[in-house]
Amino acid sequence: MPAKVWLLIIGMALNVTGSSFLWPINTIFIHEHLGKSLTVAGIVLLLNSGAGIIGNLTGGLLFDKLGGYKTIMLGVSISFTTSFLLIWFHDFWMYSVLLVFMGFGMGIVFPSMYALAGTMWKEGGRKAFNRIYIAQNVGVALGAALGGFAASYSFTLSFISCSTLSFVFFIIVLFGFKDIDETEEASVQTVFSQRKRIHNKEAFMALLILCGGYLLAWIGYVQWQSTIAAYTQSLGVTLKMYSLLWTVNGVFIVLGQPLVNLFLKKWLHSTTSQILVGYCIFVISFVMVGNAKDFSGFMLAMIVLTIGEMLVWPGVPSIAAELAPEGRAGFYQGIVNSTATGGRMLGPLFGGMIADLFNISVLFQTIIGLMVLAFILTIIYSKSRHAIQQTEIPQQAS
Repeated sequence: MPAKVWLLIIGMALNVTGSSFLWPINTIFIHEHLGKSLTVAGIVLLLNSGAGIIGNLTGGLLFDKLGGYKTIMLGVSISFTTSFLLIWFHDFWMYSVLLVFMGFGMGIVFPSMYALAGTMWKEGGRKAFNRIYIAQNVGVALGAALGGFAASYSFTLSFISCSTLSFVFFIIVLFGFKDIDETEEASVQTVFSQRKRIHNKEAFMALLILCGGYLLAWIGYVQWQSTIAAYTQSLGVTLKMYSLLWTVNGVFIVLGQPLVNLFLKKWLHSTTSQILVGYCIFVISFVMVGNAKDFSGFMLAMIVLTIGEMLVWPGVPSIAAELAPEGRAGFYQGIVNSTATGGRMLGPLFGGMIADLFNISVLFQTIIGLMVLAFILTIIYSKSRHAIQQTEIPQQAS
């Protein structure tokens, strides 16, 4: 693995660790500390993720135009500024506004990090995205564990920690990423020569179908960070214990990666089959969480969920990298990241409304249905891509 990819991995881990001090406690802070309903908390997180979608698309386009260094610098500058202000201003309205700007800044960063990994280690294939994904989850494990511990003493301590790590990431980008963008000039020339058109519309539509399933899966997954977080509190699971679930999630992803790689090498030879199996495992995990009554039940459901995400989350960016034409890696990764952010945007509001209007059991049944739809959309994607490949073979032969 190239040395510069290691720098990306370290940067991603730091960036996500900082943000992870906040995202597990957002719903709890708004619902319990600020006294707002789950629906209101869902609306705030919806706005945060909506800004993230705009940031994802902006970051992807800027990566193709300006390169990774300038794009990441812009994003991390915004996220650091907002996290610093959050230390001093966290009443409901300021908290909501700053979360929106933070979502935009973080959104700019992520597609650039994935696109850089893909362009700097093309021969690595999906390994590059697995490494970035692992780094992301190391950050989740550390941030969630430390963030929950800090919040149990003071929410302000969580805000200070988030801002400090964001500043460290800013310094690393400022001095360490300057020479990382080797493909900047070629990327700019290619994009302008293409005039921003998508030549292979069939492949792009196939990606959108795949991302449709990806969106539904994220709507379900994000319930663990919103409605399930509040649900565990009602069953007597403390904030420290809830944070431990995410620590196990991150640790399991890191330690279990060799076993997953062996499983993929032996039985799942295509990225599409890897994603399909992941969706099936997601269904099993939500059946388990729907029947969980104590901490051990939630822990088992989290472990099963983690196995599923280890198959699905790196798979979709990997397919996007395969489909992206030269000079459009940032745009395609922006589509994928904005889809994930869209799921994080819709999920809390969607789950909060169902939980408020009906009950948590209805929510779990609905999420299982969404996972089944995600599976079906991935099958449709696979068939459409196979049809595209079949039409390309005669053209190449001629």
